[in-house]
Amino acid sequence: MGFIDWLFDCHSMIHIGKIIEEEFYKQERSVTWFARKLCCDRTNIYSIFRRESIDTALLLRISSILGCDFFEFYTNEYKQKGCE
Repeated sequence: MGFIDWLFDCHSMIHIGKIIEEEFYKQERSVTWFARKLCCDRTNIYSIFRRESIDTALLLRISSILGCDFFEFYTNEYKQKGCE
């Protein structure tokens, strides 16, 4: 099974917004700081936290800002499903 098939068939249990939010609060950052780094409004930050999925370019920017490889959560889920 390829990655695309896995993505649609296995219905990943990852809620990337919650994972980002957990890391964000773990680092004790402010929403204002994060919004400034992402060049967006504070309300967009809360919207990101509610998202079950996210654009890869945005996820790359967030990973860089928070110093956390959020793509790794998808890679690990993929490997756990035995889809290598």
